[in-house]
Amino acid sequence: MRLLHTSDWHLGRAFHRVNMLGAQAEFIGHLVTTVREREVDAVVVSGDVYDRAVPPLAAVELFDDALHRLAGLGVPTVMISGNHDSARRLGVGAGLIGRAGIHLRTDPTAAGTPVVLADAFGEVAFYGLPYLEPALVKDEFGVEKAGHETVLAAAMDRVRADLAARARGTRSVVLAHAFVTGGEPSDSERDITVGGVASVPAGVFDGVDYTALGHLHGCQTITERVRYSGSPLPYSFSESEHRKTMWLVDLGAGGEIEAERIDCPVPRALARVRGPLEELLADPALTRHEDAWVEATLTDAVRPADPMARLIQRFPHTLSLAFAPERAPDDPDVSYALRLADRDDQEIAEDFVAHVRGAGPDAREQDVLRDAFDAVRADDAVREVAR
Repeated sequence: MRLLHTSDWHLGRAFHRVNMLGAQAEFIGHLVTTVREREVDAVVVSGDVYDRAVPPLAAVELFDDALHRLAGLGVPTVMISGNHDSARRLGVGAGLIGRAGIHLRTDPTAAGTPVVLADAFGEVAFYGLPYLEPALVKDEFGVEKAGHETVLAAAMDRVRADLAARARGTRSVVLAHAFVTGGEPSDSERDITVGGVASVPAGVFDGVDYTALGHLHGCQTITERVRYSGSPLPYSFSESEHRKTMWLVDLGAGGEIEAERIDCPVPRALARVRGPLEELLADPALTRHEDAWVEATLTDAVRPADPMARLIQRFPHTLSLAFAPERAPDDPDVSYALRLADRDDQEIAEDFVAHVRGAGPDAREQDVLRDAFDAVRADDAVREVAR
């Protein structure tokens, strides 16, 4: 069975101030063409279909168009909700849509109930595990401590139990939306840390033939059978080195895997340039970036006059401008934002405690802070679902 694995469409998202809806529509067209020309048997979409719980109307219309075009090809599609999606909204009409061969899996309680497709070698069971917010699903899965590994492990226990009850030789595919250990994140993914831990080991998915992951935006192979497709378009400059692709996966009669990367159309290259303004404007090596979307970081000791206007004369698609004068880290003029770069909320809070009382939090106080951040994030998730 030939599968096309994609994820993280983020319909409705902009790239800095650039509307990406046209590029997203071009990707949908490319997806449909690939399905037809490469004789794909099933499409799997591993979450974050939309960029937010209540997407703009234009994004909903594009999703509707994608569903109609996929259904028109007669090729089954299995989709799950991601941490950016409203699972309840995405799942509206799932029963009716399923009659057209588009199978939306947004309900955690159905983790062990697969979509079953067949080829010349027998049945393939597709298990959709939507994004599992630990605080919201721990009771459903009967786990005492809310954590990504515990709830995913419990969901996978249901998958393996169902698979064990099926005919011998039934092959299996799991769709999941999670941060798996060994994956490389980028700046454009929403933090899903719980209890100080964001990732889960790949071994959670043992026992299935292929795990189609979503959440991380770079195409990655965790193991031969556990892969991220990545996002089809860039959504941050940290993705400037990404090759945006989908996975074309051939699932053999005995569960063998052969995978090929299918390139996605990217509207414009990304470039990150750094240095004094005059050097950036004059360096001939940067000519190749003149038509790219540019993130420029200026290292001038004194902020130059009209830097953006001057940059745009050479790099007309400059979207981001930052200043990072080359100073020692303990220089009092180093900006507050620079001092906080690459630090998470927990670390910032601990630094604040140390600043106001002269000593950082002890282990018990660190746990209190961590629980507080987890509670706020879980409450945000509840509010988002209820909107």
